[in-house]
Amino acid sequence: MRIISTKCLQAFWRKHPQADQPLKSWFEEARHAKWKSPNDIRLLYRSDDFLKKNRVVFNIAGNKFRLVVQIRYDYGIIYMRFIGTHAEYNRIDAETR
Repeated sequence: MRIISTKCLQAFWRKHPQADQPLKSWFEEARHAKWKSPNDIRLLYRSDDFLKKNRVVFNIAGNKFRLVVQIRYDYGIIYMRFIGTHAEYNRIDAETR
């Protein structure tokens, strides 16, 4: 999968060093993935949430952080929509952000 844009991930793990390795691991798994549908993701990430408009909420570092992405399965592209702490996530609307 092609991931657009990784700068937000890098900025986040600089601010939250405990997110560094879990985000890098997620990035490597996602980059090498060939997800064609939400079911492909469910096979690897059973506790994550699936929202409207092909959005997925990934739990990072034991659910300390939340990563919201939008996926274009037909083009193999992942768009970053939000990365934050669990508390920050609770203050947004993940379906529109």
